[in-house]
Amino acid sequence: MPDAAVIVRDARPGELAGIGDLRVAAYTAGGFLSDASHYGETLRTLGHDGIGQILVAVSDDGDGRDDGEGRALGTVMLQLWPHAEHVVRGPDEAEFRALAVAPEARGRGVGRALLQAVIDRARAAGVRRLLLSTQTTMLAAQHLYTEAGFRRLPERDWDPVPGFTLLAYGLELAD
Repeated sequence: MPDAAVIVRDARPGELAGIGDLRVAAYTAGGFLSDASHYGETLRTLGHDGIGQILVAVSDDGDGRDDGEGRALGTVMLQLWPHAEHVVRGPDEAEFRALAVAPEARGRGVGRALLQAVIDRARAAGVRRLLLSTQTTMLAAQHLYTEAGFRRLPERDWDPVPGFTLLAYGLELAD
C-alpha cells in the first residue's frame, strides 16, 4: 500500500553522501551487490559530478511543515542526452539509473512514487523514450517497470563486464 507521507523532490547537495549510502544499502540488502564488485563505489558517487538529476523520496514526518526535510526513503537519477550511458542512442531519449529504496521502506509505494516522478521529469524535459538497464535477478524491479508500461528491448542489452548482462527496458512517452 502506498505511503501517503512520501514526498519526491530534487536531492540537495548536503544529502548526496547519504543517498550514496542508501543506494549501497538497498543493492546489498537485495543481494545485487557482491563484495567483489566495484559498482558500490559507482553507486556512492553517481551524480556527484552534477551530471544527472537526482531525485529523493523523503518521509513527511507528519509535523505539518511539508518541506520535504524528512528521512530519505529512496532515490533515482535521470540522465539526459548526451550524458546518458549505454542504452541511450539519441537526443530524444534519456535513461534513469540507480532506483533504490531503503530496505526498511520497501512495500510502502516508494519505488512506484520514484518511478512516476522520474517519468514525469523525463516527459517535462521533452524526452520521447525513457530507458533503463537492470540486472537479470532484479525481478521485483522488472515487475514494477512492466506494470508502469516499460517493455523489454533485448537489442539494447549490454555487458558492463564479460559474462554480466544488463537487460534494457524502454517506455514511450506520449506528447
